[in-house]
Parts: sequence; C-alpha cells; structure tokens
Amino acid sequence: MAASATPQIPTIAILGRPNVGKSTLFNRVIGRRQAIVENIPGVTRDRHYATTDWQGRSFRLIDTGGLDPEATEGMLALIRQQSEAAIAEADLLICLFDGRDGLTPLDEAIVDRLRKQKKPVFYAVNKVDTSGGKALVSEFYRLGISPLYPVSAEQGQGVAELFDEVVARLPEPEAAQPAAEAEAIPKIAILGRPNVGKSTLLNALTGRERAVVDATPGTTRDAIDELVVHKGHTYLFVDTAGIRRRGKIDRGVERYSVARALDALERCDVALLVIDASEGIVDQETKLAGQIIQAGKGLVLLINKWDTQQGPTAKAAMESEIARLFAFLPSPIVLYTSGLTKQGVNKIFGQVNRVLDGYTLRITTGELNRLIRRLMESKPPPTDKGRPVKLYYLTQASVKPPTFVLFTNRPAGIKSAYVRFIEHQLRAQFGFWGTPIRFVIRRRERKT
Repeated sequence: MAASATPQIPTIAILGRPNVGKSTLFNRVIGRRQAIVENIPGVTRDRHYATTDWQGRSFRLIDTGGLDPEATEGMLALIRQQSEAAIAEADLLICLFDGRDGLTPLDEAIVDRLRKQKKPVFYAVNKVDTSGGKALVSEFYRLGISPLYPVSAEQGQGVAELFDEVVARLPEPEAAQPAAEAEAIPKIAILGRPNVGKSTLLNALTGRERAVVDATPGTTRDAIDELVVHKGHTYLFVDTAGIRRRGKIDRGVERYSVARALDALERCDVALLVIDASEGIVDQETKLAGQIIQAGKGLVLLINKWDTQQGPTAKAAMESEIARLFAFLPSPIVLYTSGLTKQGVNKIFGQVNRVLDGYTLRITTGELNRLIRRLMESKPPPTDKGRPVKLYYLTQASVKPPTFVLFTNRPAGIKSAYVRFIEHQLRAQFGFWGTPIRFVIRRRERKT
C-alpha cells in the first residue's frame, strides 16, 4: 500500500513587541503549553514552531520574541533578527498588541515595518477580557488599520473569530511528502550545560542564524526544532536550554526551560552532548550522559570550542579524561568540533548515521543463537547455588534502543557481569556504536 501524503503546509508567524501575549496565543491555538510563558518581557527569544490545524486546515505556527525594528545591538537585536527571519518565512502574519498597555511608539514602529510586507497581516488587540473591551481596542484605530480583532489569549475569547479569518486567507498546500517519510525523520537533541555552544552548533548545522547566540549563559530558553537536509537525508535537530545541576536551577523560566530540554531528550533518537573544551569535563556532563543512556537514546559526545585548544598534547589529554570519566559509556563516539569555525561540524551527520544504524539494527534469531552456542562452549555462565545455568536462546524484541530477550533455566544465575559480557560480544560482532543495549532475562524450562 502506498504511503499517504502530507502536504507542505503554509506558515503563520505571530509578531509584536515584548510581553503582549504572543506565546500565550501560540499555546492557545495549538492546544498545549509548548512555548514558555512568563509575565516578564523577553522570555521568548528564538523562533518556536508547532504544526497544528484549525477548521480542517493544517499550518505551521511560529512564536517569535519581542520585535523592536530599531534594535541594532545586544540581545534585542538578536531577537529582532529571529523575528525578521520569521516574517520572511511566513505566508501570513499576525501582529499582536496589548490592550491593557494601550498603543505605544514601539507598536507604531512595528506596524510601519509590516506595512512594507506583500503578504496578509492580521492585527489583534490582546488582553481584552472585560466588559470595557471596546474602549481598549478603539485607541489602536489611530494606526489606520482595519479590521482589528479583540482577543483574550489567556481566556480564549475572540481567538476563534480571529483564526477563522486567518485560515480563510491561507494559500493552498503545495507539494506533498509521504507521511511515512516524515515520521521516519531522525530526531537529534543538542544537550549540555549553559554556554557550551549548543546554539552556535545549530546555526553551523543549518548554515544560517537559526538560534539566538550570545555570550550570556541561558540565552536559549525553549527547545528549537529545525529540519536540516544533508546529502539528501533529512534530520530534525532540537536545540535546548542549558541544563545545570538540580540545586542550581532557578524557579520560573529556567525551570520550564530545563523541562523542555528533558522533553526533547525523551522524543529524540540521538543526543549530542556538547562539552566546552576550554572548561573540560565536569560532573554535570557525566550525569547527563547517564541520563541519556538511561533514557535509551543514542549518544555522540561533542567536544566543542576545540579551536581554543592548542599544543600537541591537548587531544591526548582530552582522550584520557574521556576514558576516565565516561568509562561507563558503551562504545562511545567522540567528535572534536567548533561551532564558531565550523570545524568538524559536517562530520556530525556521518556519526549520527553511525549511531542510527546501530539504534535501528535488527539481528535475526538465527544469528543470535549461533552467538549463544559459542558462548556456552567457550564461556558458559557460572553455576547458581551449585546448579548449572543454561542459555537456551536469545532473540531481539525491539529497536530504538536494541532490546534482547535471553531465555535461561535460572534467571537469578545470570549476573550483571555476565550480561555485560554478552553485550560486549554483541558489540564486537554487530557494532551498536553509541547506542545502549537492553536485556530482559526470562525463565524457560527445557522440555523433556
């Protein structure tokens, strides 16, 4: 049966100055709390995407940071660049105002910027959730724009009326992509402590300024999804907020940011653990690596900012540190990169593919049982309370991660050391680079 097709759907961007409720409207429309919302300006900094539908029409919705068309330096300028990218990418724009604050000079500057667009722009006045709502809207007619849509993103009032009109103006879907292919796109999470260069790496991978990059730790606050095509293969990379030690995580925005990062880990196939070469490996990174393996995800260690390291012994010293601190990792893959200079960045795709090969590898029961027979002949498991332990057969139950079921007469006799021995034999014969392997031990009595 041929796979059904998923159209290349149109895109809507939500714009406006800081703290007018863009993320609240975004969450309201997609029906879940995906974008971080906090009652302080500047929480959203990067472009944030979600695919959703309204009245049967599918579209991608973009949440943006606060737009200041006049910003030329600092964080506001970086956020403006992200908003400008969203404007260029979108088929239709929604400009949101804050009815409680009233019309501001920054609102006027944003409208002047959007008048230059040759694409539909819808203007909505948010936080209109009282009986005096009309008075809150009237001031914005001074801008010379009509119609104005009064909404309360928090309460949901007026949102349906706005989006009924919005979806009616969307362009028709373009070329189709097989749904099975879209589902098969590997998801790669970029994880690490704050300020190790995760967003710079994402920008290097995409070849454009996809994420806000600044020397201030904590610049990235929400997970950022980005499709990247490399040599005909498509990958979904997810940049995440920096994860600090549990006791160091502040309440509020940072707590939500870390939650989003851990959500990204749960839905990914492979995690790129980014380590700052100039600072060396710290305890938090070994714990993150353990979390990745525990979650059953593939792993690549990226020793980033490698351009800062000089001297003939730098790599040998780092390799020694990796061997000592990550001794618990099975068949680790290590890359030396620099997001700033793009050193080693293209090698990431090849190593991700290498991990994915093992992560999705399925071995026949016949091959596995030939391995078990060799083990029983060369190194059978120790006896259990004086009674022999027999291995009957091994079968693979699933992939992502590879999971095997071992049948034996005495499950209690299969100790963890012997399980590690079997794992080592599997890796030696079949690879499984950078991916965890799981085992289930079950009893099976030999039939007489």
